[in-house]
Amino acid sequence: MVGGHLTDIRIRSRAAFCLAILAGFAAQAASAADCPGRPDALGTSRTLVVDPHAHPRVGSMQYPETLPLRDHEVVLSFDDGPLPKYSNQILQILADQCIKATFFAIGQQARANPEGVRKLIAAGHTVGTHSQNHPLTFRKMSYDQAKLEIEQGIASVTAALSDPAQLAPFFRIPGLERAEPVETYAASMGIQVWSADFLADDWRHISSARVYDLAIKRLEARGKGILLLHDIQPRTVAALPRILQEMKARGYRIVHIVPATPEQPATPTEPEEWLSHPSAAAVAALQWPKVPTFVYAEHATLPAPALSDFDSPSGALLLAFEAFERAKQHGVPVPRESRWPHLAALPPTNATTTLPVPAADLFTLAGPIKTARSPAGSRQAGQIGPVSQEAAREARASAGARTGSRSKQATTDQNSVRRRAEHGTRHSKHVSQRRSVKMASLKKR
Repeated sequence: MVGGHLTDIRIRSRAAFCLAILAGFAAQAASAADCPGRPDALGTSRTLVVDPHAHPRVGSMQYPETLPLRDHEVVLSFDDGPLPKYSNQILQILADQCIKATFFAIGQQARANPEGVRKLIAAGHTVGTHSQNHPLTFRKMSYDQAKLEIEQGIASVTAALSDPAQLAPFFRIPGLERAEPVETYAASMGIQVWSADFLADDWRHISSARVYDLAIKRLEARGKGILLLHDIQPRTVAALPRILQEMKARGYRIVHIVPATPEQPATPTEPEEWLSHPSAAAVAALQWPKVPTFVYAEHATLPAPALSDFDSPSGALLLAFEAFERAKQHGVPVPRESRWPHLAALPPTNATTTLPVPAADLFTLAGPIKTARSPAGSRQAGQIGPVSQEAAREARASAGARTGSRSKQATTDQNSVRRRAEHGTRHSKHVSQRRSVKMASLKKR
């Protein structure tokens, strides 16, 4: 039974691996398969389904999260339309390359050109909103003002559609102005706020060649991401074919973004894939292969072992430790004796180690000790060896001289003490006589 499960797991693992390889080849060949008659078309490599509730804000230019794109994957996004004069040309360029993009429509533009919004949906593109009037003052708006501007834009774009469900819950703030009231309201309504990963500055008064240069340069610097363009600018119409052609030459792939629905759940992703600036640990986690999740068709459990499954005469388990000899008495088979040599028995841990008493002959020297004595003071400091007689006489003479000097000094000291004593005696007698004269004169008075 277990062997059957393991075989089933191996078969499913190989099948999943093969499907993953086939999916990779299908993504690479999407341009040829989805764009008949245009083998050189860039095409759309895959569709990424996102959940706005799980990731309410995307775009590395302003937010810590962005779309979970792989290396060399690009999402094309266009703002400020629809404007028939240029938006229709953008639609045709994308159709020629079989590319699906995301459009953020302005409410007033949708009211003036409802057919343009319907063309976007008919071509299979994703349509979000870009406010009602495109004000560049969202940063100064209150919560109620921002809410009104967003709701009016949604209502105007929805009115141009035959089915309100065709409008994606995606919103981009005009001018990419971060505003807390906008983000708070959008998150409460399940609307995903889009920023961007890099720009081409096509709203500025620059040439189409400059738009092309900025788009490719910034794409190469990042390697993937959301590109923000405008479908109402003539310079964008002129630069877009070159941009797509260069993306194709450099191996970039287009990804189409759609919102998750109950019928179409979000694409499985890892949290690290959404980080705009992942750490080294997050990058390492993304590079390690994921452990596949196996789905079993049946969840059979093995039966619990019974006491009769054990070779015990009485049917009871030997739960306590018993010596082999006692176990043999119960008829329990024991393992054969090991062939390895047995370790010697170690002494008890409380045993005291004693050393033998040293013998008396250890302190006996082998031969007589010879010592040389010399007269005191007969050697100078650091001198080694016998002393000559002449050196001994000089030493005695020096010692006598030092002794005589000490005797003279002692005699001098004694004379000084005696003179001080005699002076003290004379002084005492003089003081005594003066006192006697003074006392006598007082008596006469």
